[in-house]
This record gives sequence, C-alpha cells and structure tokens, in this order.
Amino acid sequence: MYAGTNYNPNNKLNPYLVTELTSAKPDELIIKIYDFAILNCKKDNMIKTNDALQVLINSLNFADPQASEISMGLMRLYEYCQEQMRKHNSSAVLKVLTELKDAWVTALNKG
Repeated sequence: MYAGTNYNPNNKLNPYLVTELTSAKPDELIIKIYDFAILNCKKDNMIKTNDALQVLINSLNFADPQASEISMGLMRLYEYCQEQMRKHNSSAVLKVLTELKDAWVTALNKG
C-alpha cells in the first residue's frame, strides 16, 4: 500500500464501507476522498491527509488536452496542501480542501 501508512492486512474491513466504496461512481469517490482528507486534516493527521491528497493527485487526467490545464492547477494546490501539512499548517489545508470539495459538489450537482 502507501509508504508511511498504518496499513495492517490483519485488520478486518468494514463490509458496509467496502460495499459503499466498490459500488460508488467515480465522482462519488472523489467526494469521499475529500471527506477523508478533511476529516484527517481536522485531526492534524499529516500522514492520512497527505495519503488522501496523493490519491487525488494520482487521479488527475493529464492525457486529455481539455483536462490537463485544470489538472495542473489542482496538482499545484494538492502539493501545496501536502507541504503545508508537513509544516503543521492544517488550518490553511482545511480551507483549501473545504473550498475544493464545495466546488466539486456544486459542479457535480449541475451536471
């Protein structure tokens, strides 16, 4: 899994959560990742917040010319958030993540 996470293969997974995640649409997963990042940012959990941010970075689409400019801007914001978490500036990260999540929710509800 991710380096630095507390992943333990002996931990039992919540079957309801597994079902929810495996049946979710891609746009629902993005919101869930934001929720996870925001929750862990509020807890000042740098590792889990940065892991969620890395998942968001990995989901960006640089191959599509129409999406690459937006993806580049989001990547810069996500990397900024990762750096701010390493500097223990979770309030700045929380603000960025909350605003981005709200923008995603608004965009997805219009679509």
